[in-house]
Amino acid sequence: MKTDVTAVMVEEHKLILRMIALVEENTRRLEEGRFDDWSFYLDAVDFIRNYADRFHHAKEEDVLFKALVENGMPAENSPVAAMLMAHDQGRAFVRGMEEGAKKALAGDRSQVAAIAENAYGYIALLRDHIDKEDNILYPLAERVLPEALRPAMVESYAQAEAKTPELEEKYRRMVEGWEARTAA
Repeated sequence: MKTDVTAVMVEEHKLILRMIALVEENTRRLEEGRFDDWSFYLDAVDFIRNYADRFHHAKEEDVLFKALVENGMPAENSPVAAMLMAHDQGRAFVRGMEEGAKKALAGDRSQVAAIAENAYGYIALLRDHIDKEDNILYPLAERVLPEALRPAMVESYAQAEAKTPELEEKYRRMVEGWEARTAA
């Protein structure tokens, strides 16, 4: 039986999608004038930067995508290149969300449109991106990556996680806390 090198990423996507659902719900409420907890957006930015980007995307970019390219997938004009481009686009939306939330916290209440535009852009981008990874790129990786490589990849994921042992639990608790507040 082959060692599964994408299962950990699929699992992490589930927590990322839960945060995306919160961003969507709170942004809808923000536009309706029923939400103004600007700190939520700073927490969302923190989650995205540290969990989705540094923790999750680092494993994809530094281990999985690298292995795909080393095993014959072109680095340019390829699914890997498209995924890396989406990561960069996501970072721009996150910067826009953060700037709007900081201005709103400082008293500038005209930031709703800017926050919403960046939040919805990020939501659409990430849902599409995760769908492509889970349903196209990851199954492809499972088909093409040689078994000899797989244990070392899984070990690299474990080493990346060991650098920040409390991180996954911290962000799971953050999401659960916001889910509880949003449902109340």
